[in-house]
Amino acid sequence: MSQTPVVTRIAPSPTGYMHIGTARTALFSWLYARGRGGKFLLRIEDTDRERSTPEATEAILKGMEWLGLDYDGDAISQFERADRHAEVAHEMLASGHAYKCFATQDEIQAFRDAAKAEGKSTLYRSPWRDADPSTHPDLPYVIRVKAPLEGTTVIHDQVQGDVTIRNDQLDDMIVLRSDGTPTYMLAVVVDDHDMGVTHVIRGDDHLNNAARQMLVYTAMGWPLPVYAHIPLIFGPDGKKLSKRHGATGVDEYQTMGYPAAGMRNYLARLGWSHGDDEFFTDAQAMEWFDFNGIGKSPSRFDFKKLENLCGQHIANANDAALLHELEAFLASTGANPLTDDQRDAMTRGMYCLKERAKTFPELLEKAHFIMASRPLEMDEKAEKALDPVSRGILSELTPQLQNASWDRDTLEGIVAAVAEANDTKLGKLAAPLRSVLAGRAVTPSVFDMMLVLGRDETVARLKDVTA
Repeated sequence: MSQTPVVTRIAPSPTGYMHIGTARTALFSWLYARGRGGKFLLRIEDTDRERSTPEATEAILKGMEWLGLDYDGDAISQFERADRHAEVAHEMLASGHAYKCFATQDEIQAFRDAAKAEGKSTLYRSPWRDADPSTHPDLPYVIRVKAPLEGTTVIHDQVQGDVTIRNDQLDDMIVLRSDGTPTYMLAVVVDDHDMGVTHVIRGDDHLNNAARQMLVYTAMGWPLPVYAHIPLIFGPDGKKLSKRHGATGVDEYQTMGYPAAGMRNYLARLGWSHGDDEFFTDAQAMEWFDFNGIGKSPSRFDFKKLENLCGQHIANANDAALLHELEAFLASTGANPLTDDQRDAMTRGMYCLKERAKTFPELLEKAHFIMASRPLEMDEKAEKALDPVSRGILSELTPQLQNASWDRDTLEGIVAAVAEANDTKLGKLAAPLRSVLAGRAVTPSVFDMMLVLGRDETVARLKDVTA
């Protein structure tokens, strides 16, 4: 018999930015499904109408797009399925797995106050659980699911192992409010079932919810999904990752200039491992990813490790793909787009720009000689390197470059010959030449810059300072 195809999902709430922890959960769900030829779905849990915003929904969609986490079908709105959720609540009511509770908030609070005063459990037990329907008043009511009163519930979790919950610790949770709207705890289960979700991968802060949500699965006679509750992400100080540690929203990492492939690699390693492998491709991650590689302890976010991996991904990236992502980065920060000339030069020069650049701002800093326009502004060190003697030597170099073959060997030979004729070393001439070509003292190789800029631009920049 063939196995049921894997279906995973990510279900963020559009009440703010997309947290990096949500992004990692999405990545794990994506890797697990894609590595098994399954489906990965997106559900927007927008039932909190007061806090949900279109802007936050858009941030989620953009975050998923930037991370490269493609999902199957359209994004599903949980709010739009409210009628279906209510339908299930009434099915449980009809089958005797749920009941109408007419208790008011004041009555529930009075019960809890009394229980607390007597040192008893404040878990609310409704007097309406087994009441004869003929005694029901004509008043507003909620629908509560009947939790078992004895025994235990065991959550078979792929990361945490078997987790046992005493049933006398489970309340008869509300599944439908008195105004007819479903609760989150009901909506999640109904949506996961209807969407065919086979594996629920989420943060371990939802672990206790699993036991309560299992009540709905059991009441409806639905098969349980496979649960995998993953530890949260902490900051370097061992506390839950928050704004005080730096960026926590996915959009911030894009505008800081981290490449998406590096981000995926780092997030995958944040709480999951495959032997000693640190740098890997998406294809390798899909092949290797499994629950047994996920640790039980919270992982700590480390910006240095992130930057190291991002640097490796930039260095190994396809030049055209890297340029495309660089342009998306510029757009995300509101910077001016590349001109056609700059794009052509970046294409020619990517081979000497992407080595040792860990972020797009670093790559652009190395590409300053491409982005700058004549006449170049000199930084202090560059200006200092252009003394009268250096300018004189460079003026001798200029005419020799005008008709030279534009290849590295020829250019190196011409510059070396001019240096020797002036009784100086090639290295001594490189500093003022850097200044002329880039306006900076720290640049790629002068010969790389000359090749990328081309003959006309190189000669024009030399004439700007020697004429």
